[in-house]
Amino acid sequence: MTLASPGASPPPLQPAQPEPAARLLLVDDHPLVRDGLKMRLEAVPGFVVAGEAGNAADALALAETLEPDLALMDVGMQGMNGIALAAVFHERFPAIRVVMLSMHDNVEYVTQAVRAGASGYLLKDSPASEIIRGIVAVLAGQTFFSEGLAARMIQASAGAGPVERLTPRERDILDALAEGLSSKQIALQNGLSVRTVETHRLNLKRKLGIEGQAELIKFAVEHRRR
Repeated sequence: MTLASPGASPPPLQPAQPEPAARLLLVDDHPLVRDGLKMRLEAVPGFVVAGEAGNAADALALAETLEPDLALMDVGMQGMNGIALAAVFHERFPAIRVVMLSMHDNVEYVTQAVRAGASGYLLKDSPASEIIRGIVAVLAGQTFFSEGLAARMIQASAGAGPVERLTPRERDILDALAEGLSSKQIALQNGLSVRTVETHRLNLKRKLGIEGQAELIKFAVEHRRR
């Protein structure tokens, strides 16, 4: 073992590693919209547009290969719309945050998007600064709604309990936990990977404000569907 002499200079400090850029997937069936978003978002330090898709099939294929951190998704796409696609993302790729981008400010659309698993809902006429703030918030594990929508969403969900805010897949996994199934057993039962089930469990704890696994299982038992 080599010992440093008392007068020796300390070893040089290693420079801090920069945070990896957040990888974004843009999903919109209008190329001009994607081009505008890409130009705005790639000008933001810490953002990189990893891929673009004009339809649901391409979006799912890119999600599989690129594993982005967040998908910014148009609601009104032809074919499978953005809300239906968000539900598929939530089931197959729960680690990918989804933010909806829409020209519709109807609370019903927003409610459907949240139930599908979206973490944010932004209006297409929002200023770029608000879209960027929304993406940053969702990447940090928060929810975000365009100005004016947030207060209406709070009012609409005031009477809903925590279980009512869960997606259908999260509700199924909560019931499976109440039955005492492990992540591996839940994965086999639902045709999912263990990693996907573990991500759903993390999302459940975040949504329900629960920290430990024991507390999550206790909650699951207390709220099990009969």
